Amino acid sequence: MNPNTKPASEPWIDPDDDDIEWTDDMFRRAAIYKGGKLVRPADGTLTKPGRPKSADPKQQVTLRLDSAVLEKFRATGPGWQSRINAELRKVLGL
Repeated sequence: MNPNTKPASEPWIDPDDDDIEWTDDMFRRAAIYKGGKLVRPADGTLTKPGRPKSADPKQQVTLRLDSAVLEKFRATGPGWQSRINAELRKVLGL
């Protein structure tokens, strides 16, 4: 007998299985195969959907700023672009 083989009395446990409990939603979205042929592709993913869509999404632009202005905002840490947007909104009275 191979020393790396478990005796037949012990059930095999899949090392990749995280013991995920499948929900009805997961089964509804899963791909369906019949005889190795894809009958229905998966609908969506099992990941979180992400942020909800904004009613007023921001638009990406190219903007030239003085290096001193850029350095000051960057020095405030993560979110500096949002703070520039907030300052512009204040100046415009929005």
